[in-house]
Amino acid sequence: MPIQVNLDQVMLDRKVSLTELAARVDLTLANLSILKTNKARAIRFSTLEALCRELKCQPGDLLRHVSDGP
Repeated sequence: MPIQVNLDQVMLDRKVSLTELAARVDLTLANLSILKTNKARAIRFSTLEALCRELKCQPGDLLRHVSDGP
């Protein structure tokens, strides 16, 4: 998929654990883990907004477009 989630890197930069972030954005550990490992097929804007609010970042810090080919 050409959209990648950089949640793991943003969390590392901000020294936030998966458990702590899940509690702060009111998501299950399983759902947050799916986002973190780039296995999500979709993300709600409300979830994206909560992640950005808690991590003090912009959506572009969490998502990036990667080309499939040359």
